[in-house]
Amino acid sequence: MAADPTSPPQNHLAELPLLGTTALPAPATGSHLACNPVIALAVTVGEAGAALHVWRAGDQGLVSKHLERGGRKVEAIAWREDGQVLAAGWSDGVVRLMGLEGAKAVHQIRVSDECRGSGDGAADGGRIVFIAWRRNVTAEGRRRRGKGDGQVGTDERRILLDGERTGDVAVDLPRELIFLEAETALPKLSPLPAGGAADDMFLFSSTASLETLFRPCQAEDADNVHVMVVGTADGEIHLSLNDSFVVGTLKTPPHGEVTLELCGHSSRAESSTHMLLLQPRAGDGTRLYLVPMRLGFLDHSPVNLSLLASKVTSLQNLLRYLKATLSHMANEWQSTQELPRRFMAGVEDDLKRLPSGSMTVVQALYHTAATGHVFEPVKEWLLDTLGDRGHKRWEKAVVAGLTGLRDLVHGNFIPALERCGVILSRLLGIARFYGPEEAIGFDEDQVRKLTDIVSCLMMTAHRVLTIVMDELEHFGAFSTWLRLEIDKQGSSSHAEELSEKEATMDHPRVLSYIRYYLASSPLALHLDEVAKEDYIRDREMVTPGLSLTDLLDKQLQEHDAGRPYMKVLPRIGFQLNYLTAKANAVFEGIANSEKQGVEFGRATEVSVGRKIWKHHLWMGRTGNRNHSTGVFTAVVLEDDKSRIYIVRSDVPLSGGVGEATATRACGLGLPDGVTVVDFKFLDDKSLLVLCSQKGKERIYKSGKHVEANEQTEEPKSVLLRIAYQSARMPYQEHVEGQTPPMLELGGTRKDMVTSSYAFSNASGFTPIQMEVQRASKLRGEIPARVCLMGRDRAVLRTYALPSTLDEEENQQ
Repeated sequence: MAADPTSPPQNHLAELPLLGTTALPAPATGSHLACNPVIALAVTVGEAGAALHVWRAGDQGLVSKHLERGGRKVEAIAWREDGQVLAAGWSDGVVRLMGLEGAKAVHQIRVSDECRGSGDGAADGGRIVFIAWRRNVTAEGRRRRGKGDGQVGTDERRILLDGERTGDVAVDLPRELIFLEAETALPKLSPLPAGGAADDMFLFSSTASLETLFRPCQAEDADNVHVMVVGTADGEIHLSLNDSFVVGTLKTPPHGEVTLELCGHSSRAESSTHMLLLQPRAGDGTRLYLVPMRLGFLDHSPVNLSLLASKVTSLQNLLRYLKATLSHMANEWQSTQELPRRFMAGVEDDLKRLPSGSMTVVQALYHTAATGHVFEPVKEWLLDTLGDRGHKRWEKAVVAGLTGLRDLVHGNFIPALERCGVILSRLLGIARFYGPEEAIGFDEDQVRKLTDIVSCLMMTAHRVLTIVMDELEHFGAFSTWLRLEIDKQGSSSHAEELSEKEATMDHPRVLSYIRYYLASSPLALHLDEVAKEDYIRDREMVTPGLSLTDLLDKQLQEHDAGRPYMKVLPRIGFQLNYLTAKANAVFEGIANSEKQGVEFGRATEVSVGRKIWKHHLWMGRTGNRNHSTGVFTAVVLEDDKSRIYIVRSDVPLSGGVGEATATRACGLGLPDGVTVVDFKFLDDKSLLVLCSQKGKERIYKSGKHVEANEQTEEPKSVLLRIAYQSARMPYQEHVEGQTPPMLELGGTRKDMVTSSYAFSNASGFTPIQMEVQRASKLRGEIPARVCLMGRDRAVLRTYALPSTLDEEENQQ
C-alpha cells in the first residue's frame, strides 16, 4: 500500500537521500533553474538577470559565471541532453551556447532583433520565451540499430568489409572512411591573444575553448542529432542542430487570428515528430494547444546529418577564427605604422622649408645614408625629437608589431586556412557523390569557388609572411644605422669606435629600407583600407565565372610592374569577406534544404476551461503496431492548486503529420490541506508532484496516531509520484474547455496510482521550485534526482530518487 501524505501510515514515509546542498551567496533572480542531465551541476540566474551562475552540488560552490553587459538579461535556459552545452536566450535576441570547459559563449545564434519591450506589447514580439534541447536518432541510425548486428557504439564497433566478418569484429570500411577525421593529423590551432571583436574577445584565447569549438565528429555519435528549439513571443520557432548548424526560423501555424507562442516541448529519440505546446500570446490564460512538428530531414536527408552539421559548424567557426586573427593582424600592422609616422611628421615641415628646396624624410635620410651629410633639420630631429628614448620606442613598436604579425600569419592564419581546405575537400566529395539530383543544398561549383577563394587567401598570406620577414631584416639594419647617426650627431668623442661600427654597417639594406619600407611598407597592399569607390568598382569586376586565383596573380603582376591594378583584390580583408559571403550562401542553401522538410500538424486544444497556472508536456514511447504515441499534458489551475489535470492526446507518427486522433483526460484531487508547488514528468511511468502539506501537526507514538492542537510553523514538503499511465487512471473522452472527471487521491483506489516520499534533512527548508533528471551513466554513475530551490531562492538541494522509478529504456 502506498502512503498518503495526510494519512497516518503504518511506517513513516520513505525519505529521499540528500545528494548535496548549495548555499548561494545571493538569492537567485526570477524562476530560471536548469539541472545538468549527466553531471551534478545546476544553473541559476543572478545580478538582476544579467548573469548565469553554474553551481556544483555540495560545498564546491560556483563553477563558472557568465555575465552580459549593456542591460541584457536572461530570458530562457536549457542544457543539451548530453550535458555538454548550455543554451541561454538573452534579451538582445541572441542564444549564447556555453560549454563545460569555461564560461565564455562558444557560439552565438541570432534568433531575433533586440527587444526592449516589457512583455505585454508589440515591441516585445521578438523576445525569446522558450528553449529546449532534444536528441534524435537519424533514420539511418534507426535502421542500423534495428538490425541484430547493426548497432555501433563506443564499446562494441562492428565494421563490415566486403560483406564478410573478420573474427568476432566485422569491419564497415565505407563508414570508417566517412568519419575519418583528417583534421586531427594537422597541428592544433593556437590560441589568439585576448581582445579583438567584442563578441569573440576571449573566445579563441584558450586551448580549452578551441577544443570545445573544434570537437571532431565521432563515428559512435554520428547517428545522434541534437535539436535545439527556440520559441519567440511573436510565434516563431527557430531550429538549429548540434552546436550551431542553423536550420532556420519558421512561423507556427496560426489559430484563427491568434498568435501562438511556444511554452512547452517534448520528443522521443526514435521519432522525427516533435510535440509543441503553444499558448495564445494575448488571452485569458485558459487555452493551450498541442501541435505536432515533423522534422523530415531526420528521415530523408541524403547525407549524414551529424557529419554535415559538424563540418559546416567547423567551417563557420574557422571563418570566425580567421576574422579574429585578421583583427589582431591589423592591430599589429597599425602599431608598426603609427609611432614612426608621428616621429617623421615632426621633421616634415622643416624639410619643406629648406633653402635648397622642399624635401621629404625619405629623401633626406637616403641622402644622409648615402653621403654621410646631415641636413640641419634632420640633425635637430635626431637629437631633440628622437634621441635615445625615441629610438628605443620606435624599435620596440616596429619589431614587436612585425614579430606579432609574423606569428599570427604563420601560427594562426595559415593553419586555419589549411583546415578550411580539408573541410571543403570533404564537402566537395559529398557534392560529387550525391550530384545535382539530390537536394543537399549545395553543389560542386559552389564548393570549388570557396576553394578558389581559400587558395587566394593562402597565396596572400604567404606573400605577407615573406614581406614581413624581409622587412624585419631590413629594419634591423636601419635601426642600427639610425642609432649610430644619433650617437654621431650627439657626441664628438669616441669617433674611432663609431667609425668601426659604421664600417660594419649593412648600407645596402639601410638604403633599401629607407626607399621601400620607411614611408610606405609593401604590407600596405594587403593590410591597408581602400577607398569606398575603389571597393565598389573593383568588387563589380570580380565576376563569378573568373578564377579568383588567376585574377589575383594578374593584378599582383600589374602592381609590381607599376601599372594600374585592382586595389581591393589583394586586400586580405576583402578576400576574407568575399569567402564569408560565398560560404554563407552555401550554409543558407543547406539550411533551406533541411527547412523544407519541416511541417506542422493541426492544433489540438488541451484546455480545461479555467486559467492555467503551470503546465508540463511529455511525449510517450511510440507504439509498435499503430505507429502512434500518447502525448500527456499536465496542468494545474490558477484558482485551485489542489488538483492536477492530465490530458492524453493520441498522435499518429506515420503517414505524414496530422492532428490528434483521440483526446482523453482525467483529474486528480489531492487530500485536504495539500497543494501543488511544482510538477514534472520523469519518464513514461511517473509524474512527480512537489506538494506542500499544511494543517495540524500529526505526532506518532508507538504506532498510535495523536492529534496535536498547534499548527506547523513550516509547511511539510512531500514528493508525490503518480503512475499516470496506470490502468486505474480514469481517462475519459475530453471536451475542449471542460473539466474532466476527478479521481480523489484520498480514496480507496489511491494507492494503486500514487506513492509518497519525504525529504531527508529538510528541517527549515521549504522548496518552491523543482527540476527533475533521469539517471545517467554518460559521465559516471549519477542517479535519477530532483533539484529543489528554497523559498528564499538562496539554497539548492538535490535528492536522489529511488532506483525503482528509473526506466531502462530512457537511457538509450
